[in-house]
Amino acid sequence: MVKKAPRRTAERILNTTLELFNRFGEPNVSTTMISAELNISPGNLYYHFPSKDELVNTLFDQYEGRLYTLLAASEDVLDVEDAWFFLHSLFELIWQYRFLYRDLNHLLSRNRRLETHFPAILLRKRAAFRQLLDILYPDPTTQSSDEREREAMAASMVVLLTYWLSYEYVLQPRSAMEPENAQDALLRGAYHVLGLLAPYLADQPRQHLLALIDAYHRPSP
Repeated sequence: MVKKAPRRTAERILNTTLELFNRFGEPNVSTTMISAELNISPGNLYYHFPSKDELVNTLFDQYEGRLYTLLAASEDVLDVEDAWFFLHSLFELIWQYRFLYRDLNHLLSRNRRLETHFPAILLRKRAAFRQLLDILYPDPTTQSSDEREREAMAASMVVLLTYWLSYEYVLQPRSAMEPENAQDALLRGAYHVLGLLAPYLADQPRQHLLALIDAYHRPSP
């Protein structure tokens, strides 16, 4: 039996740091805690990542790259079922890097990289949602929609997507961020974001959307 090669130390550090950040929140995790969890010396940790900000930035770069790849897939959304899958994929990615959203205001106040990059992320999300709206109801003359309504709708979807996990955390601070609650939290988020679309769709796609929502909806706690 061929033994698997051990993961590189830097990769192990990043994976463990992400787990700890997600579980306890970035402000509550020190480099000492990370090195102890990995059973390595602080010097070994600092050799790969000279500061905690380096760890945050590297994890953020991972997230940012994966997010932009996923947002580009908004061009492939053709109907409400595609939109549901696209949105759920966004929530899954946010969950994987949920510390960025759980501790967003704290991170923005002290990390220059996030401060300068996160606004662009929100704008890119809004552009993707605006594109999705144009695909799902392309003719504003036949729908109760104009340019301002579409922009407002796209912005509202971004706000829900960005702060949904914070809302879940406020409702259940002791359990909302635990892995066993992930699926229900993601489904509730997708339900509320896509629910914004229902009044603006033509009858057939609206019924399809409502059927999807009913099939996957989990009540809020």
